Amino acid sequence: MASQQRLICLAGDLAEGGDGVRFTVRRQGCDVPAFVVRWLGRPRAYLNRCAHVPVELDWQAGRFFDFSGEFLICSTHGALYDPASGACAGGRCNGHGLVPVPVIEEAGGIYLQVDDEEDA
Repeated sequence: MASQQRLICLAGDLAEGGDGVRFTVRRQGCDVPAFVVRWLGRPRAYLNRCAHVPVELDWQAGRFFDFSGEFLICSTHGALYDPASGACAGGRCNGHGLVPVPVIEEAGGIYLQVDDEEDA
């Protein structure tokens, strides 16, 4: 299975703990919403789906952090997630975390790692 990269955004589009960038990934033949944020200097990407109930997290397009700027938050249920790992940090996620999406930062861009069967 060969892999390639798909540009999501420019690296400068992501500020530490700031707004994220929404994009889609291909999963089981369907486009699925995802997002990328910058946390601890690295891009962190996850499917845009709360672990409690499958609703999108952002309360406004690209707004994934809570008011403290320390956690990703589900705007519907208030579930909190660790931005570094996607792990449940409290609330209605009941110990379930976000699903990570493989991204890399290089040459001034944030790229989705794409394989031949998914994410095309």
